[in-house]
Amino acid sequence: MQTTLHIKNVVCDRCKLTLQDILQRLEIPYSKISLGEVVLEQPLTPVDKEKFIAELDQVGFSLLPDKNEQLVNKVKSILIELVYKEKAFGNKNLSEILKSQLGMDYSHLSNLFTKVEGKSIQNFYNDLQMERVKELLEYGEMRIAEIAYDLGYSSAAYLSSRFKQATGCSPSEYKQKSIANRKALDKV
Repeated sequence: MQTTLHIKNVVCDRCKLTLQDILQRLEIPYSKISLGEVVLEQPLTPVDKEKFIAELDQVGFSLLPDKNEQLVNKVKSILIELVYKEKAFGNKNLSEILKSQLGMDYSHLSNLFTKVEGKSIQNFYNDLQMERVKELLEYGEMRIAEIAYDLGYSSAAYLSSRFKQATGCSPSEYKQKSIANRKALDKV
């Protein structure tokens, strides 16, 4: 019987690899690892669960037993995928995407997210986008117009305006000064 565990702070592919390494070292059979969760082939024994929790703790992960925290973690995982993998997502807005992927009313998701995280879904999404912009600026491989297009902004000017509002400097200034003050995704 498969069991799904929800795990906090598994926010990138490297995190998934770390989780995979832990599961293999502990010889815990699993069928799937995704952002924020792992599907185990069978429930953990109490001893295995204790070892697993200790290993998670050492790398900054933790189990999410609370249903509300699990749902918020799913929302965060979807948003991270949107910003880091999907690029621009057409004419769909955030509420439509979350509603279709989670099958839940957006106002419920929004209220729950704000209660658990202390910020709205939109603010979290905006913060993620700004961290992604910083990352892409630091790489120096794309122009601001290309970054704006990839992240779904209507124009480079609008992205620049939002970036300056969020960071206190323009993208060009950020790039020139090599400010490099990005946050880890689990700290956004």
